[in-house]
Amino acid sequence: MDSRKVGKVVLVIANIIVGIVIILPLLYALSLSFMPRNEIVQYPPNIFPSVPTFDNYRQAVTAAPLFRFMFNSLLVSISVMLAQIVIGSMTAYGLVFFEFKGKQVLFFLIVATMMIPGEVTIISNYLTVSGWGLNDSYLVLILPFLTSAMGIFMIRQFYLGIPKELQQAAQIDGCGSFMIWWKIVLPISKPIMASLGIYAFISTWNQYLWPLLTINDPDKRTVQVGISMLQFAEGSNYGVVLAGAVIILLPSLIVFGIGQKALVKGMTAGAVKG
Repeated sequence: MDSRKVGKVVLVIANIIVGIVIILPLLYALSLSFMPRNEIVQYPPNIFPSVPTFDNYRQAVTAAPLFRFMFNSLLVSISVMLAQIVIGSMTAYGLVFFEFKGKQVLFFLIVATMMIPGEVTIISNYLTVSGWGLNDSYLVLILPFLTSAMGIFMIRQFYLGIPKELQQAAQIDGCGSFMIWWKIVLPISKPIMASLGIYAFISTWNQYLWPLLTINDPDKRTVQVGISMLQFAEGSNYGVVLAGAVIILLPSLIVFGIGQKALVKGMTAGAVKG
């Protein structure tokens, strides 16, 4: 066996080991969610439940309105995902296919915003939305995240690999800029759009600080904030808390599992083109 094959085998084994180390805590949490309370706290601890039970899940959905929280998070996450795809793709289209003064400066300014931590602007954003009276609304969870500098950067890098001749041929056929974007550019940009969509959905689903700061209405809370209600309601019943965590984790895992290949393909395309 030559050195290249040995290197590949070693890399695969290393990836498997790292993957097992990463996923073991999640699997153990899943196992604990099926254990009764007395079995969770016993010593030495069990790895698997002796008698699996769904009582923790039944208590989780009755102690806190988890499905309402999931609906709120789904509504916000899907809205942010669609907005970032549309706004990011249209902005990237203008930066690639239009020629105007200051285009490179504008692009560098957009990229520069990626270097500013979100915590730096959270107070000013909060004061702004509070002044507009948007607190305790879905809009306050969506409006600040309608666009993403990273999304614009990713799509722009992908668009740089599209031949300009396609645009020129479409213009000769009488297509305007919007129709070129809608009919030609978007259909061939599915990998990067799927990649951005998955990234935006999971990032929005996992938000905690901003919803905690802006939402006080229990009916508008998202899952990451709402799960804390379950912890207080059930005290030290960790099985119920873990069952709730498993429930709210499922949508993001499903989205990631469905779009994993598109995510990797889109990230790679955005990194090497241009």
